[in-house]
Amino acid sequence: MISKSIKTTIICSIVLFASCKEETTKTPETAMSDNVLIQEWTGPFEGVPAFDKISVEAIKPAMEEAMKLNLEEIDAIANNTEPATFENTITAMESAGKPLSRVFAYYGIMGSNVSSPEFRELQAELAPKLSDFRSQISQNEKLFQRIKTVYDASQKTPLESQEQRVVDLTYKQFEMNGANLDAEKKKRYAAINKELSSLYTDFANNVLHDEENYITYLNENQLGGLADGYKKSAAKIATDKGQEGKYAITNTRSSMDPFLTYSTERELRKLVWENYYSRGDNGDDYDNNKIIAEILKLRKERVGLMGYKNYAEWRLQDRMAKTPENAMDLMLKVWPAATARVKEEVADMQTVANELGDKITIEPWDYRYYAEKVRKKKYDLDSDEVKQYLQLDKLTEAMFYVAGELFNYNFTPVKEGSVPVFHEDVKVWEVTDKDSGKNIGLWYLDPYAREGKRSGAWATTYRSSASFEGDMNVLASNNSNFVKPAPGEAVLISWDDATTFFHEFGHALHFFSADVKYPTLNGGVRDYTEFQSQLLERWLSTDNVINKYLVHYKTGEPIPASLVEKIKKASTFNQGFGTTEYLASALMDMKLHLADPTDIDIDKFERETLDELGMPKELPMRHRTPQFGHVFSGEGYATAYYGYMWADVLTSDASEAFKEAEGGFYDKEVADKLVKYLFAPRNAMDPAEAYRKFRGRDAKIEALMRDRGFPVPQE
Repeated sequence: MISKSIKTTIICSIVLFASCKEETTKTPETAMSDNVLIQEWTGPFEGVPAFDKISVEAIKPAMEEAMKLNLEEIDAIANNTEPATFENTITAMESAGKPLSRVFAYYGIMGSNVSSPEFRELQAELAPKLSDFRSQISQNEKLFQRIKTVYDASQKTPLESQEQRVVDLTYKQFEMNGANLDAEKKKRYAAINKELSSLYTDFANNVLHDEENYITYLNENQLGGLADGYKKSAAKIATDKGQEGKYAITNTRSSMDPFLTYSTERELRKLVWENYYSRGDNGDDYDNNKIIAEILKLRKERVGLMGYKNYAEWRLQDRMAKTPENAMDLMLKVWPAATARVKEEVADMQTVANELGDKITIEPWDYRYYAEKVRKKKYDLDSDEVKQYLQLDKLTEAMFYVAGELFNYNFTPVKEGSVPVFHEDVKVWEVTDKDSGKNIGLWYLDPYAREGKRSGAWATTYRSSASFEGDMNVLASNNSNFVKPAPGEAVLISWDDATTFFHEFGHALHFFSADVKYPTLNGGVRDYTEFQSQLLERWLSTDNVINKYLVHYKTGEPIPASLVEKIKKASTFNQGFGTTEYLASALMDMKLHLADPTDIDIDKFERETLDELGMPKELPMRHRTPQFGHVFSGEGYATAYYGYMWADVLTSDASEAFKEAEGGFYDKEVADKLVKYLFAPRNAMDPAEAYRKFRGRDAKIEALMRDRGFPVPQE
């Protein structure tokens, strides 16, 4: 099942060629800086970010100084009078940008985890400056000519594999960002990027505004169906917001989803549903529709400067899918089976509603509520009962167990206060090799929702591994939005949220296991990098995890075998909903970027496109267009949201490799191949080649269809 609310963030990736590698000796420039955010990281574990020292006031001067230092490094490379070589050009670029990487670690935390109105103003101010900075690098003609010289030479006399890969990726990145354009077109290209950077910031801040300001406050007589733990959390949130005696339903998925699943108050379900799915679409100063239309126009114009028909054609050329047609083909093969299943699910729900005498027709705000009743009827499976065995702390232990079995890692809590954190909720563990005791890195966990933190779940690296200047440990984090419990209460989460928790941990393991020489190779191919994390989700339902870590939060008793059997039997339950809501967003992403954006009306386009697709009226897209941050708060997932399904084909196929193995999901031989070919190389190897080395062949869509309980297409 595709996890919900996932967004992966690698902080350094938004700075062109800024290394995530941390130097071990001070340079004269950084030694002179008195801004704590630009200074080298000190303390234990080869140096750690000074998260306890971050402030809005320090960000701007640190960012400006770090950009200046990076441009000086780039100019020195570009103006080198020696003939261009791999060492004095590519290696030098890989080594550049360390101070800026440090600043971006802080900047990313302040934007995603502890935002404030003051910081959002600063983001808006810095966005165009950062765009100018990136353009000064990508449009540096002397620099590109040196890169091209090295690239051309490598086509005649190939380099060692990782050297060749980083040369190819560097050249392609410059080429795709307009390095071959003439001076006039380069000027327009840079201007477009500058405009887009501000629009992305505005889009994200508008969504965050609506998440923070559309809160539903309930009285005690409006809590029917809700679990005690949820009610206690809602009461605490309301009290914290100055509404003593009331219960707050915040406008985030972690609060909305359980409310829609269990609340018996239909009108309130409708209100909470409408608040959530109208984020960025309220016709006020925070409405995102005009921003999206402008983004689409500018993206099309920009790629048009390089001769591409549309943004999707430009974007997918270096992805596994290669073309928008290939991505659309995969999605449209699955779409009919998914929507057909929705019809079956709605019919089952309507039957239950009729049997209860509810006299309603299933609407989107009813789907989760009646689906839960169908689950109980069909499988005698109560999601709230399952939650009693899904404690956040025990699930964390379960993830550590899996990491130990597959990767040979050990996780040990660091002494409280020994590593700075940006919020009291954040906990830190040291990651070591179980045999040698060698330090691999640190893992930070920021689990709870709060004001100023963006919704969803994501993984981040503060420092990545690259060996060309000596091994450095990895600093990585996972970030979630679980509702913080009342004091003394356990954090109980749904099966879907537990799946997402494992998913994001998969990203962290991908960071920790990297065995690459150059920082650029720590990047990823967007429709491949979700594969590793989606694959790790499968270990949640393995017997080893279920039997050891799924215990009742009060009694400590292990989950009954009968309940486990119900969970497994219901594994394909509600796949119509899960697959269709995801695919609707992925198809919308692609169709928006294939369409003519001239005078586009976003709301109208969304309605008409969903009608043409035959979108069931009983459920919405997972991310409606005005709140689709994956696609419009930046470019990481633009025309790439399909990548979750592309990766899930690989996931389903790779899972069958474990199922076929003698030791199942803990088979040593298959696990070793998993780490060697699918995790350690990152982007040092072509993804298709890496998968073939693991599986012995390409992945097949039939495995995906079997996983979801859909009819397998005939050849």
